[in-house]
Amino acid sequence: MSNVQLTIAGRSYSLACAAGEENHIRKLGAVIDARLSSQPNRGAQSEVRSLLFAALLLADELENKEEPAVPSAPPAPAPTAEQSAAPDVAEIAEPLEKIADLLESLASRLEEMKPNP
Repeated sequence: MSNVQLTIAGRSYSLACAAGEENHIRKLGAVIDARLSSQPNRGAQSEVRSLLFAALLLADELENKEEPAVPSAPPAPAPTAEQSAAPDVAEIAEPLEKIADLLESLASRLEEMKPNP
């Protein structure tokens, strides 16, 4: 365990933290101190009340950042080279019909060659 000294709103605080977390805790303390410094009429409030408002403002900012964005439809993928080079359906319809006719002819021949029981 390590100890970190923080100064927030002119007051020093000593906090225990895990070893290696000291710089992170100092950065967080600086964020809180900056938030407190930006509050109007801070001098008229108690220290506890000022810290409470700073905590509420920070929590509100965090919550707004965590709200998921409205999901939108994913963008259509760009056509690949193969897709853009693909022939038009009309261009391949006739050859496909010829292939289908050939397959039907072969199937008929196979049926004719089949022995009757």
